[in-house]
Amino acid sequence: MTDTLPRIGLLGVMQPLYDDMIPGITEHQAQYARRIAESLAGVADCVTSDPVRGREDAERAMRAFEDADLDGVMVVMLTYGPSLRVTRVFRELRLPVCLANIQPDPAVTPEWDMADMTYNQGIHGAQDTANAMVRAGVPFDVITEEWPSDAFRERAGRWARAARAATAWKRLKVGVFGYAMNGMGDARFDETALMRALGPEVAVIAPGALHRTVSELPDTEVDALMRWEDERFEIDQRLSKEERADHARMQLGIERLLTEHDCRAYSTHFDAIGEDGRFARLPMAAASNLMAKGYGFAGEGDVLAAAMVHAGHQLAGDGHFTEMYAMDYPTDSLLMSHMGEGNWRVARDDEPVRLIKRPLAIGNLDDPPTLLFRIRPGRATLASLVALGGERFRMVVAEGEVLDSQRLPALEMPYGQFRPDSGIRDCMDGWLRNGGTHHMVMNLGSVAADWKVFCELTGIEFVPV
Repeated sequence: MTDTLPRIGLLGVMQPLYDDMIPGITEHQAQYARRIAESLAGVADCVTSDPVRGREDAERAMRAFEDADLDGVMVVMLTYGPSLRVTRVFRELRLPVCLANIQPDPAVTPEWDMADMTYNQGIHGAQDTANAMVRAGVPFDVITEEWPSDAFRERAGRWARAARAATAWKRLKVGVFGYAMNGMGDARFDETALMRALGPEVAVIAPGALHRTVSELPDTEVDALMRWEDERFEIDQRLSKEERADHARMQLGIERLLTEHDCRAYSTHFDAIGEDGRFARLPMAAASNLMAKGYGFAGEGDVLAAAMVHAGHQLAGDGHFTEMYAMDYPTDSLLMSHMGEGNWRVARDDEPVRLIKRPLAIGNLDDPPTLLFRIRPGRATLASLVALGGERFRMVVAEGEVLDSQRLPALEMPYGQFRPDSGIRDCMDGWLRNGGTHHMVMNLGSVAADWKVFCELTGIEFVPV
């Protein structure tokens, strides 16, 4: 899902006041806008508008951006541009916004004439425009940098990825197979409030629909998936063909239903599957494979966590569903795992991912084929979405290190040990005080700054711990 770059519109704002004073200024500054777009190649695909010189220009450009299905809009002042030209546009805009407070030349020099002064006077247009967005209650990011620099590219890329994640959430549907786990309070929320505030919609899918879909799948599709797994994973020889075919049918059936319901994230609960009475085993390996294909996932009917894994894919690539299993004080780390679901794209490079025969009493069904791996050592980030009531949401985020840690032979599910930068004592104190949930997304790399921008664009409270 993150193989392509975010697609953003670059809106260059100026005014006709300077045309007589500096003939050709509009084309001169239009060329500057095109150079900015070219400088962002590699972090975003940019669509550049004609210079906006009035309200009609602004409205026309924004309609074109929205019709082009872009992820966000970056506003650049090509000269000073009065904010009332764009005030109404921002009030009605449906895309995330970034105000790039930049200018063509990085330094004021004695050689500047009035043309140079005019070309580089965007800062007070940025102030006027930012004031208008604040008054309108429009969330936006701001980047003040030298535009040809690596720092500008890095910050612009971070905003573009956050904009993609925020925009994707506005049209996200999360499929829930059956129902959510009884008694699991930190996953409870007001569905209408989530949709109003952030966008994700819940689609309940009956287990019976999954059973019918699984039964209708052709053997050729099942065989093709099993051959692909033979090439990709180390296969436990204890697994029978029947067990593997049953798992493959579950995966293919889930994906077919997600496609039919236009869902890019989902959750299954073991009781909803086990109590149905028509399934032989839980779809553990299916969840791992579908996460690796870019679907958001969470266990136990947890819509918030599934939406977070989806956002993690869009924001930083390869979101991994997990939870904190236990604390390890000697290494100042947390054992991260879950019942058997995990995105194998975060696995160590020096060990094969194994598809194993794995006994599991939960659900009271037959052994579910499970993908087993250890998480790749290196920098990593955890993020949890907290429903605070009404349309208030909080994100609790921790950065740290996945350790090159011990093997745990009895743990037949994806795992790793995460050492927070703040240490487990301070991290867990902060996590618990802020209501951090027990399901979360992990991304490899230090991406707390990315989540912060995402929160700024969506109105979520951001709390690092």
